[in-house]
Amino acid sequence: YDTAFFDKRSKFVHYLPRTLILNNLEFDHADIFDDLAMIQRQFHHLVRIVPGSGLIIHPQGEAALDQVLAKGCWTPRESVGAGGDWSADLLAADGSRFVVRQGGEVVGEVRWALTGRHNVANALAVLAAARHAGVPLAQGLAALGRFQGVKRRLELRGEARGIRVYDDFAHHPTAIATTVEGLRRHTEAEARDMAGGRILAVLEPRSNTMRLGVHNASLADSLALADRVYVYAPADLGWDAAPVFAPLGDRALVCTRVEDIVDRVAREARASDQVLIMSNGGFQGIHERLLAALAAADPGG
Repeated sequence: YDTAFFDKRSKFVHYLPRTLILNNLEFDHADIFDDLAMIQRQFHHLVRIVPGSGLIIHPQGEAALDQVLAKGCWTPRESVGAGGDWSADLLAADGSRFVVRQGGEVVGEVRWALTGRHNVANALAVLAAARHAGVPLAQGLAALGRFQGVKRRLELRGEARGIRVYDDFAHHPTAIATTVEGLRRHTEAEARDMAGGRILAVLEPRSNTMRLGVHNASLADSLALADRVYVYAPADLGWDAAPVFAPLGDRALVCTRVEDIVDRVAREARASDQVLIMSNGGFQGIHERLLAALAAADPGG
């Protein structure tokens, strides 16, 4: 976002970084920016203030970021991903175990509590950044093994009747898709109950960009790996959610009240299901309300 009403530069230009990680870049914050090019211009300003003694770490083959760097970059760079300076070989399909390569050579292994290919990419970027900041690679690898994650990033909020309830900040299609995929692979890896293990995705389209309908064309596809989808669409959402999620067929249910979502999930969830709640806000305390409803629900009802 911009800094202030009198300073329309993005806040990160004031951070004066020496080590900079660039992740994926796509159009968002439609209440501030008109298009992706406006966001790329801000990132170009950021790239230009990283000193020559610094380091810019970026994903391999991310078109929007490649365009930013092509505008001018005089700082050393290291890339992350297949064919990049840092890459990973998955030892577990859910990304909970992987081999780290630097310059094509194996330099270590990570076994950690996180899942998802996006988190593997994050880990590689963090190892590169920490190394540039003076942290020995072996120490960085060991630290990742102890890392338990952060709040609101596939955070386990509780479990009732063998049903796990997760919270995630995902609020645009790319984040939604990667989060659901990570949970799907983790569920498959666990294989705790072949009769269960479904993903019940609960989405609140709450961000300013979401409420403007900017991402509507790709929302249904981002939830394709979920077994059941519950969408909170209050009257003031600004667009009709039913046709947006119609491609999911009877897997999707649009509700105008949080109470209805809590009631349906509590009745439909079964042991070993994973309930994934996605919103960039508090979602009217749905996590605690749902856990209480699950605990009280009659599994045979």
